[in-house]
Amino acid sequence: MTLETEGKPAAGILEGDEIRICAEGEGARDAVIDAIVAGELAGWDTREGRRVPLSAVRLLAPIPLPRGAIYCVGKNYHAHADEFHSSGFDSSSKEAVPKHPVIFTKPPHSVVGPETPVRGSLDPTGTVDYEGELGVVIGKAAFQVDKASAYDHVLGYVIINDVTSRELQRQHGQWTIGKGLDTFCPMGPWLVSADEAGDPARMELRTEINGELRQKASVSDLVFDIPTLIETMSRTMTLHPGDIIATGTAAGVGIGFTPPRYLQRGDVMRVSITGLGALENTVE
Repeated sequence: MTLETEGKPAAGILEGDEIRICAEGEGARDAVIDAIVAGELAGWDTREGRRVPLSAVRLLAPIPLPRGAIYCVGKNYHAHADEFHSSGFDSSSKEAVPKHPVIFTKPPHSVVGPETPVRGSLDPTGTVDYEGELGVVIGKAAFQVDKASAYDHVLGYVIINDVTSRELQRQHGQWTIGKGLDTFCPMGPWLVSADEAGDPARMELRTEINGELRQKASVSDLVFDIPTLIETMSRTMTLHPGDIIATGTAAGVGIGFTPPRYLQRGDVMRVSITGLGALENTVE
């Protein structure tokens, strides 16, 4: 995890209610991604360091500025695929549930951490929406990997909120502008290793807006599961250590309501996933 303690950047491992600091000072903001790229993050388990209370630090995104790609998957839960297709905002295809994964990207500079405001005011159309998602972090380069060995390339998991301007998404057809606004990729609160997180199919995703439950789904409901996504994407391109795959969102987003329930200034978004904690951000 990446954090600030006493106003200075640091990185470390969560142990109960404390964080064991593994890197601090200059360069600590990039310590996690540096260790992932170098294949050295597992070595942090035995690294000594001072301990600080979790309550005394400010959490940043686990990877504050990804060096690789943030790949996102559209229409990857059955109920949301139907919801989005019938909303009038779907420019991706004529079919509700896609036959092949729909892949797009978010720019690395859109990433922010827990408790950091999401600048909804940047959207001139006033159609900001939330999308709670499970993020998969690649730990070992993957090229032409089959489904049977896909999990060998997964380092761990993180919560992502794929915040979106729906009208910009519709206007531009391709989704990068509608989903790539500054601060529109909250991520956190921490990166959980694959062995500690367990089977992602057993995880439950929940999104609450101002305490109201909007999304609730099992990751097992994915149209294209994680091995399928890795096999499909790595068939023609290399997935590199530190790349992130946001696996798609569930039914219950704002455009699924009649009329749509877009986010307003002051709204609090809280996305939680079993074993991964909770990611909370306020719209400003």
